[in-house]
Amino acid sequence: MSGALSPREAACVYDRIGRLQDWQSLYEGPAIAELLRAGNFAKARSVYELGPGTGALAERLLSDYLPKDARYRGVDVSPKMVRLARERLHRWAERARIDLVDGSLPLPGPDGGYDRYLAAYVFDLLAPGYSVRVLEEARRLLGQAGLLCLVSLTPGRSGSSRLVSAGWRRLWQLDARIVGGCRPIDLAPLLIAAGWEIRHRSVVQAWSVSSEIVVASPRLVGGQ
Repeated sequence: MSGALSPREAACVYDRIGRLQDWQSLYEGPAIAELLRAGNFAKARSVYELGPGTGALAERLLSDYLPKDARYRGVDVSPKMVRLARERLHRWAERARIDLVDGSLPLPGPDGGYDRYLAAYVFDLLAPGYSVRVLEEARRLLGQAGLLCLVSLTPGRSGSSRLVSAGWRRLWQLDARIVGGCRPIDLAPLLIAAGWEIRHRSVVQAWSVSSEIVVASPRLVGGQ
């Protein structure tokens, strides 16, 4: 199997991975910390997360970053991840929910109902055409003052990170399931082409794995 996984294939992979996903924090941790700083979550009132996995990032948001009355909603295609995330967030059950979805669009949620749309290591899993459609959904779900907060694997720029990202992509081309469906991508050009204004962009390297952090806002019609 080569190429991007379908939502159903991704669900099967992450049902198998389960709690082992938390080990990815070894290389994801610094980039997630940067995203939490750049996303200004202390002023968020309602967060929508695509692919919350085990709920580790949502737990950090609810514990340490979001206002005490802010609401959170996550959607995931993996039944096992949904179960794990619900267990992890049970303390905040009155204002946090996790829903199982099948990957079809539109995503559940009201137009303009959220001021943060979050996806950590999800867009590097998606097929390019599907990514564009998901960005359209993010624009629908966010209010005009909302922020799109993304982090993904990205190609290494130098030294060992270039070797690691090249090897990662070769494994993905051989069988995407080997690397959990993910491969290094460039987020910023995708967002600019889709009509988003970049507010923050940085690249963080940990254990020779490079991650791109981008915070963007919807570009108004006519550029106003």
